[in-house]
Amino acid sequence: MVSNYVVWAKGEGLRLQSGPGRDLIFKVTGEDTGGAFDYFVVEVAPRGGPPLHVHHRQEETIHVLTGRFKIRIGDATYTLEPGGFAYLPSKVPHAFLNLTDEPTEVIVVYTPGGGHKFYEEFGPAARAGADRATIAALFEKHGMSLLGKPLTPDD
Repeated sequence: MVSNYVVWAKGEGLRLQSGPGRDLIFKVTGEDTGGAFDYFVVEVAPRGGPPLHVHHRQEETIHVLTGRFKIRIGDATYTLEPGGFAYLPSKVPHAFLNLTDEPTEVIVVYTPGGGHKFYEEFGPAARAGADRATIAALFEKHGMSLLGKPLTPDD
């Protein structure tokens, strides 16, 4: 049973880095929730987003706070505006792209929790310019597979 309460103001939380121009603010991690889930805000750079990848264990949701996003789930592609929501089941390849020229925000939930451990390693490696093999190995270490490149507006 989890006995800790967590209360944060806007912009507060465990701040971790992802790829260039993408910061994450974890409001709770799997360590806070007894492994149940992670809840975090992703600050997405203009025209930014993660590469095509798949989670082997974690379910994921994306809720768009600001901006306009292209989201690929399996072979389907969708456009989400503020308030839009997507559920990304485990074992289904996915990626998303900020379609705007402005920084945007999405809320992401992973279940089970523990995804922050990936970003503790991935962010510094990605921002230091690690090669694809190094990045792919980090994905595998944390129960995911790197499958392709980030989306483009033309995909």
